[in-house]
Amino acid sequence: MSDTTSHGLLDRLFHLTENKTTVKRECLAGLTTFVSMAYILFVNPQILGDAGMDAGAVFTATALSAILGCLLMGFLANYPISIAPGLGDNAFFTYSVVLAMGMPWQQAMAGVFIASILFTVVSIFRIREIIIDAIPQDLKYAMAAGIGIFISFVGLQGGGIVIADPASIISIGSFKVPTTWLTIFGTLVTALLMARKIPGSIFYGIVITALAGLVTGVIAPPDSIISMAPSLAPTFGVGVTHMGAILTDPTMWAVVVIFFLVAFFDTAGTLIGLAQQAGFMHNGKMPRIGRALMADSLSMLAGAVMGTTPTAAYVEASAGIAMGARTGLTAVVVAILFGVSMIFSPLLAVVTANVTAPALIVVGVLMASALKEIRWDEFEIALPAFLIVIGMPLTFNISYGIAFGFIFYPLVMIAAGRRKELNWIIWLMFVLFLLLLATLTMLKF
Repeated sequence: MSDTTSHGLLDRLFHLTENKTTVKRECLAGLTTFVSMAYILFVNPQILGDAGMDAGAVFTATALSAILGCLLMGFLANYPISIAPGLGDNAFFTYSVVLAMGMPWQQAMAGVFIASILFTVVSIFRIREIIIDAIPQDLKYAMAAGIGIFISFVGLQGGGIVIADPASIISIGSFKVPTTWLTIFGTLVTALLMARKIPGSIFYGIVITALAGLVTGVIAPPDSIISMAPSLAPTFGVGVTHMGAILTDPTMWAVVVIFFLVAFFDTAGTLIGLAQQAGFMHNGKMPRIGRALMADSLSMLAGAVMGTTPTAAYVEASAGIAMGARTGLTAVVVAILFGVSMIFSPLLAVVTANVTAPALIVVGVLMASALKEIRWDEFEIALPAFLIVIGMPLTFNISYGIAFGFIFYPLVMIAAGRRKELNWIIWLMFVLFLLLLATLTMLKF
């Protein structure tokens, strides 16, 4: 097939001419987007590994779910938006569900699978769009910011910069430990790259930090650089086989609902933001949003079967859009690059908690930027938003933070004389989170 013929086929598939773009521009944008989000290949196995999951299997599941999500987004919705397992969902899975609640990871993954089924159903019937519109935008911003601060706290703790202290709960870590200095070095390098607005700064930060650890002897070298992708066997289908736990363990309902809600708002908010950046919005609405949400839902369902937490649209796609990406060809290029990356799994051995900690800290900063969108001058909005934001890191539980906000919101809105702004979905959330909070707290007694 000649270059002219292949370009003609791509033009017909992705409407390149109509969107005033070229194959070269879309490919370069795809490379930029991939480099910007490639850190998830190493961060996701690190976080889920803390829950007891096999890091190699999670690496493969991460890559495969990203490949599927990006291909669906490219061919089904024709948007230059990439999908992969999201930060925030994996943190909730490991630190809130498995470690804090004591739920086995196998059972927690069943919760992810059930949530993904619900996710797909509401996407098919377009219920997702209705619910998104019914939830106050300020609370959506608060959830994003709260998860960001929580993720940064996880990074600070994993990197040894903050440690547990019986007198003050937490305290600063020891600077006599070489690994702590590796985290500080990595954070500084990543911050400088970000400040210079270099595409892929987080990924490059991980690479430079890992190299520094190898050179100084803080990190042991890997046995090899490339190999076949690790087997999915340790995680594949585990969530499906443990679904029965929802009938015997009431806390499973809490896990399912929180996974559903967090994933629900994550992709929706990101999609709208990226669509606005690229100029796709028409009369305040995003064309083909149903197809985009379906791409996300199906990849989440597949990821849960393979053994990873929910997928999400990546804000890093903004780097590709800034390069001129306008069609799904960019997402397809990202999928291809994730496929190529699967042979580099041995590098997981050098990507330690101290190497990924800077990435978590910086991603937290990016997510916390949503704070500027909250209407802080209206107390009835500021209070529930604030409770969501501080509730997540201070209780070390994302679900508690969300519950605090959704319980207080309708109460203070009524006190402010704004009852008419409350819809039935808000009241459903109020009752639901009261029940979930009661269920979660009963586990401590």
